[in-house]
Amino acid sequence: MRLKHCHNTRDFRELARRRLPSPIFHYIDGAADDESTLRRNTEAYSSCDLVPNVLRGVEHVDLSTRVMGLELDMPLFLSPTALQCLFHHEGEMAVGKAAEQFGTLFGLSSLGTTGIEDIGTMINTPKLFQLYVHKDKGLTRNMIDRCKAANFDAMALTVDTAVGGNRERDRVTGFTVPPKLTVRSLLSFASHPAWALNYFLHGGFQLPQLQDYVSEGSSTSLSIASYFNTMLDQSMDWQAAEEIARYWEKPFVIKGIMSVEDARKAADIGAAAIMISNHGGRQLDGSRAPFDQLAEIVDAVGDRIDVICDGGIQRGTHVLKALSLGAKACSGGRLYLYALAAAGRAGVEQALGNLRSEMERDMKLMGCKTISELNRSNLRFR
Repeated sequence: MRLKHCHNTRDFRELARRRLPSPIFHYIDGAADDESTLRRNTEAYSSCDLVPNVLRGVEHVDLSTRVMGLELDMPLFLSPTALQCLFHHEGEMAVGKAAEQFGTLFGLSSLGTTGIEDIGTMINTPKLFQLYVHKDKGLTRNMIDRCKAANFDAMALTVDTAVGGNRERDRVTGFTVPPKLTVRSLLSFASHPAWALNYFLHGGFQLPQLQDYVSEGSSTSLSIASYFNTMLDQSMDWQAAEEIARYWEKPFVIKGIMSVEDARKAADIGAAAIMISNHGGRQLDGSRAPFDQLAEIVDAVGDRIDVICDGGIQRGTHVLKALSLGAKACSGGRLYLYALAAAGRAGVEQALGNLRSEMERDMKLMGCKTISELNRSNLRFR
């Protein structure tokens, strides 16, 4: 199987599975507990059908959208995800360059493996930084200040990680950051020599947002759940979020909103957008899917704040369904992480190209020239 054989997210997932050591693949692929929310995130889009219109003159379609005051060439962007250089040595730089090619937003994680300054200098597309609030207030303030200096366009505060989810696959495989060199992991690395060679020849692992402040996760191996449980500030509340928004001064996003009540609070503290998200099913298993909550949240706050549907996206039709319910844009992580693991920047570009082609074709089949023409009359729920 090669990159040319990858036509959809399932294909990229299979190629990633073949190319990654088992613990690293299952870190991308896994979720919490029974992984029911992970499955529901995509299955939710099957709960409704698209109703197309015809004879609308759709020779040319425009996928552009405006989110948080940022102009994007398509209504799908790349959610911030951690540890990307573990999946492919090109890491965040590959993902950022792919986002740049497609004129969409790129998100960098607090647990990213490429530095804020490098992304700010090298990536010329709208940039969002995803903030984990650490117990070390100096570390949190340092990351915000570095993003200001590097001219990031927006900041997303992740709010669904008060504790780490029960990611049982990681417990089974022994996945840690950085990876521990055990007998088991060495066997897995040895059975994937191309990955191992690239990983070690390109400098191994680092967390440049954190390494000057903490050893945990940088030089001291730790599970992701343990990192969340021990390093992040579990006292975070709405007042603290509002203070961060004021200090940041630019468009501020809250990522991890799932209820109408919290959506209203986000609007009240001046957030420019919310990302309806359950962290890809990796935190609270049994949580509702973002798409299931979308209509209710849009009805409550869609006139006050931009609503982004994050998670479960695998097809262009999924994006169109979310837009029809009032989302300003969609975002996702696995949809590009599998592609990154499969083939680096070339994989991410092909994955985005596949999805953009699907959206363009599906817009024409829906009889819509612009995404603003999509609305709830285009949907029928089962």
